[in-house]
Amino acid sequence: MNSKARKLTLYPAIDLKGGECVRLLQGRMDDATVYNKDPASQAAAFSSAGFQWVHIVDLDGAFAGAERNGAAIRSILANGGVKAQLGGGVRSMDAVERWINAGMTRVILGTAAVNNPDFVNEACKAYPDRIVLGIDARDGRVKTDGWDTDSEKTPAEIVERFADQGAAAVIYTDISRDGALTGANVEATAALAAAAAIPVIASGGVASVRDIEALRAAHPNIEGVIIGRALYDGRVDPKEALAAAG
Repeated sequence: MNSKARKLTLYPAIDLKGGECVRLLQGRMDDATVYNKDPASQAAAFSSAGFQWVHIVDLDGAFAGAERNGAAIRSILANGGVKAQLGGGVRSMDAVERWINAGMTRVILGTAAVNNPDFVNEACKAYPDRIVLGIDARDGRVKTDGWDTDSEKTPAEIVERFADQGAAAVIYTDISRDGALTGANVEATAALAAAAAIPVIASGGVASVRDIEALRAAHPNIEGVIIGRALYDGRVDPKEALAAAG
């Protein structure tokens, strides 16, 4: 292992669709598997397993451009027993302020990072180290609006745009691997980590503890890993995952 590798933070994913905890395959809303009808109990289970964070995505909100699973998200904040970061449909300062005031530790801005960079700069300055950039890419190009719209931007271009604005981290998701259990894109994640001035959180494709180990060893600027389907399906044991994270 790279001697400079630091301990990773693991972020179990809670993706919300219709108030339920689901997992999508490659971001397709018509290919959703329901894992828990009570998202707050799922967050509490992750907390009991030793995780300190959850990664929440309002899937309906990502497509609609506004909050759609607010009740479920608030139930996680009230009963989950973990810190949380939220993405999906957060497109205004009012929304950022509302969620931070509600107890959200960090807010993820994805589509806005492409379409409304001035808003993202404002949010970063208003809430330093509370804003995370969400970069979702397929074939080297960033996609927005719930992965439904192509952009001409590369992940590195987005990160460079906000390098000195006070963002806490950037989440890099390889869409082609998300929910597919095909293994993390370690090479692309490490390349972005090497180019980024802020920490990178890997997302998409984690299928085993070996992915966690590989990401931890790949570059010291990789701060964390989001794990979804592999946890729900039992392919990744929580204790083994936390041990591999350092």
